[in-house]
Amino acid sequence: MNENDGILELIDMLYTMINDAWGVPLGQDKCLVDREKALDLIEEIKAQLPAEMAEAKRLVSARDEFIRNAKKEAESVRKVAEERARKLVDDQEVVRAAKARAEELIATAENKSRELRRTANEYVAESLQNAEEAVNQALGMIRQTRSRVRSAGAASTRAPREQREQ
Repeated sequence: MNENDGILELIDMLYTMINDAWGVPLGQDKCLVDREKALDLIEEIKAQLPAEMAEAKRLVSARDEFIRNAKKEAESVRKVAEERARKLVDDQEVVRAAKARAEELIATAENKSRELRRTANEYVAESLQNAEEAVNQALGMIRQTRSRVRSAGAASTRAPREQREQ
């Protein structure tokens, strides 16, 4: 299996394997699946899940660093504005204009920071939701496959016993 194949492709392969499997006579929902192939696909899915989770953690970390950098930039803009205001102290009108501009820069920086934080949070939330959906879908398919394999195994052990009793 190619390392670039995603979990969803592996799940699709497992689904196709089960969907295309030969049915068991008199067993409406039961089928014969190549156990080794099914287990190999499940193992590959399990191996790739940590990578998906690591990617989600990396995104959260990147978002946090992005927010820290935005805060630093906002603080830097604020300090620059304060310094400019101090340098313009020689005239009362210049001081008033400088204070207004400094406040405007601070408000703009804070607005940018809030917007960047909101955008980063939305992006990370969407990425985490996608990862969670992929993990839940994979888990559901694994449980469904395991249930079918168990049911097929139980049916195959009951059939010889019922024949002996007759």
